[in-house]
Amino acid sequence: MRYLVDSCWRRAWLVVLLAGVLGMTGWCVAQENPLGQVQTQTAPAPAKTPEDKKPVIEGADNAAALATSRRDARIRVDVNLVLVPMTVTDPLNRLVTGLERENFEVYDNNIPQKIKSFSMEDAPLTIGIVFDLSGSMGSKFLKARKALSEFLRTCNPQDEFFVVGFNDRPAVIVDYTSEVDDVEARMVMLKPENRTALIDAVYLGINKLREAKYERKALLIISDGGDNRSRYTEGELRRVVRESDVQIYSIGIFDQYAPTTEEQLGPILLTDICEMTGGRLFRVRDVGELGDIASRISAELRNEYVIGYTPSEVKKDGNWRKLKVRLVPPAGLPPLTVHNRQGYYAPSQ
Repeated sequence: MRYLVDSCWRRAWLVVLLAGVLGMTGWCVAQENPLGQVQTQTAPAPAKTPEDKKPVIEGADNAAALATSRRDARIRVDVNLVLVPMTVTDPLNRLVTGLERENFEVYDNNIPQKIKSFSMEDAPLTIGIVFDLSGSMGSKFLKARKALSEFLRTCNPQDEFFVVGFNDRPAVIVDYTSEVDDVEARMVMLKPENRTALIDAVYLGINKLREAKYERKALLIISDGGDNRSRYTEGELRRVVRESDVQIYSIGIFDQYAPTTEEQLGPILLTDICEMTGGRLFRVRDVGELGDIASRISAELRNEYVIGYTPSEVKKDGNWRKLKVRLVPPAGLPPLTVHNRQGYYAPSQ
């Protein structure tokens, strides 16, 4: 009888002890800024799956960042490895592929850097589409919609994308998907009307890309003019673009003789934010060219060079650091142009 009582007490204490341990156990979530500053917070420990353990980001010298494929995952970065995606074009604005590591030199705040990783591969990426649904797009809408489908169907099948539509206000009209049919079915139901909140729409697109599954992120803007409805200012948009790690391309269907000031300034704004990120603005002279231009942008995103380096001078001061890539092309080639991000913000601590 005494043995039975002692045994019961031991089991009771074991249950209490086990409950206490489980209650105190948590897991650590690492949140990374674009250059590797890590902050942590605690949350209840979830059950681990094979996908939770899958490495999706690898840097040079075995410096790796592990992340899950879930949309709410965070990334842990062990070193400040800066990745610089870029494209190269010839004097006729044609894409140049086949260059090697020794054809590139990279400078961080004018200081030469040692290239630690170099690749050119069609890796999956997350693409946000910002599509103009304002009234001025009425006569161009069908062509623009077809160009969007052409762009998505020439992307990597593993790419994920979403669509932000805008007129007076922006809204996510197609959430994250890899199915082009989902986008086409939704676009058929829309019609252009009202005014143009372009800046607000780009701002929303950049924020939406913070939920991206892939490390590489791009934004494609399809619009025919400037902004006349947004709450955010150009200055606020330029700031968030500089702080993001998003590459921006634009298809500009501009009128040859823009009647308003905002329409005249629209191409300047789009050119600036694209070039700031290593992307480009493509002007449409004839709406019949839309499909070809969309396919060309898709090809550029699938044929980018990516250089990785660890800054030789690491200052965690939160300041802007200028990036420059210099080409050393093989003999016999014409002058080439490299398109890359203009800089980045250093971590603040």
